[in-house]
Amino acid sequence: MSKALDRIRIHTGDITKLDVDAIVNAANTLLLGGGGVDGAIHRAAGRELEVECRMLNGCKVGDAKITKGYKLPARHIIHTVGPVWQGGGKGEAELLASCYRSSLELAAANDCRSVAFPAISTGVYRYPKDEATGIAVGTVSMVIEEKAMPETVIFCCFDEQTAQLYLRAVAALRKG
Repeated sequence: MSKALDRIRIHTGDITKLDVDAIVNAANTLLLGGGGVDGAIHRAAGRELEVECRMLNGCKVGDAKITKGYKLPARHIIHTVGPVWQGGGKGEAELLASCYRSSLELAAANDCRSVAFPAISTGVYRYPKDEATGIAVGTVSMVIEEKAMPETVIFCCFDEQTAQLYLRAVAALRKG
């Protein structure tokens, strides 16, 4: 597990500015932009992104789809739809883990060496950040432990408080 954890980075800042092979968008099921990181990615990528997204016919919760990066430094945008928090008894944890697995599978299939994730479902979908970060780090580390690609996974955090949650989740996995 430690080799996988060595491939994980924590970054605080704007995901739309990262020069990586793919950024992950915490999208809605329509894939047509919205608030939070979804809206920021759509605005930064430009109108062409919406045109391509319309051709994808949406995305199910827990799944992922890929588009070009357009005006972003990233070559690709992987759109995944996280679950809305409903108290934890409606399969939210598995759906959230599926977002990370599906996104990493698409990244590998598209030769993405570096991928950046936002904190999926922790904004307007109200998933508790501490639980979401544990699922994110645990799922990503398990997937990349078994795969060579992507080589680097970045958790891009909007604020320092969220970055600290990710750092603690990585540290907890290191301790075993």
